Amino acid sequence: MAGPTLRPLRDMPDDVAASVVGVFADIDDTLTTEGRLPSAAYAALEALSEAGLFVAPITGRPAGWCDMVARFWPVSGVVGENGAFYFAYDAGEKRMRRRFFASTEERLENRNRLDAVGRRILAEVPGSAISADQLYREADLAIDFCEDVPALEKAMVRRIKDIFEEEGAVAKISSIHVNGWFGDYDKLSMSRHFAADILGLDLDAERRRIVFVGDSPNDAPMFGFFPAACGVANVLDFGGEMEAEPAFVTTRRGGEGFVEVARRLLDARRPAA
Repeated sequence: MAGPTLRPLRDMPDDVAASVVGVFADIDDTLTTEGRLPSAAYAALEALSEAGLFVAPITGRPAGWCDMVARFWPVSGVVGENGAFYFAYDAGEKRMRRRFFASTEERLENRNRLDAVGRRILAEVPGSAISADQLYREADLAIDFCEDVPALEKAMVRRIKDIFEEEGAVAKISSIHVNGWFGDYDKLSMSRHFAADILGLDLDAERRRIVFVGDSPNDAPMFGFFPAACGVANVLDFGGEMEAEPAFVTTRRGGEGFVEVARRLLDARRPAA
């Protein structure tokens, strides 16, 4: 059941929806449904972009995936590994613009530390696994608790997070992984850099005209920052577990919920018949 701050998406005021200039969105279980990207969700990204809104995934997924997303999806760029970097492809200059939070040397040092943390987690939390996409990561360690392994109990997932934190790392729980890293950054901090460098926007000044769409606890920094943030319906699975909740929630889960948000924004921009 929705918490006291959650309202149905239909309650988003028309003037708020019509004023939106861009959309940030998580990928897993926000754009995707049961691990797949529905054609309707991809079409919604394209429709938003064609309507003149910027669109940018803000994800925990790895650098290897983000390079592809930035090149081939109808997006302005992507923030990856929970804020470790952004990638934005400049088609005119045929080059990828990349910005990392940490230097190459710092990332190499942190990798050795994370490898040790990973060994401890696997030893202490039976059933957990290093994520299948770890090979393509630049800055964090992703522990799989339900994507390619049988789902762990919530207490075991929290234990993974606790171990990261006991080792001095930052840790966030997504819908499929616990991600851990060394560094004072998150999805929101790198989104600020992305907005300034790529979009030419002051995120703090424009936050009321930007919608973030997400689904899980690692989206809490974004939910708390954007007044019109939206959760797809599966955000309700994490009731009481998030530091901040979205203002609005869709009726459908995953990619179908994202389509609801896109339609709400696009409908508000159309002149009344």
